[in-house]
Amino acid sequence: QEQLVESGGGLVQAGGSLRLSCIASGRVLNINHMGWYRQAPGKQRELVAVITVGGGTNYADSVKGRFAISRDGAKNTVYLQMNSLKPEDTAVYYCNAVPGGSILTMRGDPLWSWGQGTQITVSS
Repeated sequence: QEQLVESGGGLVQAGGSLRLSCIASGRVLNINHMGWYRQAPGKQRELVAVITVGGGTNYADSVKGRFAISRDGAKNTVYLQMNSLKPEDTAVYYCNAVPGGSILTMRGDPLWSWGQGTQITVSS
């Protein structure tokens, strides 16, 4: 069964760091543009980081300079390194395949079904 599994979330103080991982079973992540989305309570899900097939990256302005997306093809895993975390980063984080049209706009629906996500809570 094809699925995405996110992990690495938790509770962290403001200014702290976390690294999220996303493993896909039944999918090959290297041949897809991949992204990390997040959904805060009462807000719409937003795309915050993208990594292209070629390794290019793009970020939402709200996380630029603090978050870094990467991938390990051998492990079929995508990562999100999150530094200098802020309370407003509190959300459930999801990974998914990103359509080409979303790479620059940082908008749009993903290509696959959602995984269960991983909760990040940043305390002030």
